[in-house]
Amino acid sequence: MDIRLVSWNVNGLRACAAKGFADSFKSLDADFFCLQETKMQPGQLDMEFDGYTSYWNSADKKGYSGTAIYTRHTPLSVSYGIGIDEHDHEGRVITLEMLAFYLVCVYTPNSQDGLKRLDYRMSWEDDFRAYLHSLDAKKPVIVCGDLNVAHQEIDIKNPASNRRNAGFTDEERAKFTDLLASGFTDTWRHLHPDTVKYSWWSYRFQARERNAGWRIDYFLTSNSLLPHLLSADIHTDILGSDHCPVSLDITV
Repeated sequence: MDIRLVSWNVNGLRACAAKGFADSFKSLDADFFCLQETKMQPGQLDMEFDGYTSYWNSADKKGYSGTAIYTRHTPLSVSYGIGIDEHDHEGRVITLEMLAFYLVCVYTPNSQDGLKRLDYRMSWEDDFRAYLHSLDAKKPVIVCGDLNVAHQEIDIKNPASNRRNAGFTDEERAKFTDLLASGFTDTWRHLHPDTVKYSWWSYRFQARERNAGWRIDYFLTSNSLLPHLLSADIHTDILGSDHCPVSLDITV
């Protein structure tokens, strides 16, 4: 069966809903539509679509973080977080167990200005990688979301000036390399090895108009799924957030 998965950091779903989210949702026609940074608590917005069931993980802190998945397919099970209390109060992870794979929607913590959360980010990276390995030991994994890192210089407009900024530190990039080396593939870069395309632009300095962006939104898959990849895309034409949606088509 061929399926389409979409991931989008909406930077506040209520704000995105006022900027045409429903139209974008329908036009992308996904089997699984994963959201990050919903910034919502349960009951704050009635945003459902015919044919889809939705699952939500909200942060304890109101108006912060949060993830969601809309799916046309009924999961075998659903879990929230990664089972470590230190990490599981910010609504950052939802996992759907499907018959042939696990789908993990994640919003990776930002290291923040001055890298004041970098140490925590390093701890998160190790624990999240271990979590993915625990799933991969059972069946293949598809991971999507805002991973808050531009992996290589090709993934960022101005690598030299951003070298010590959150999202492009040597430490964060090395953790991403470690994750890939442990059995996962960056599907966009695998299918488009030399293409420059971004998924996030600052709201400042007309960055989107100038295409001064970062590629920080990803679909990763277990290496065992590589023969089943059909296509990957970054939908730069879709507005409504400072991120754009990314997609993966795959046979499962």
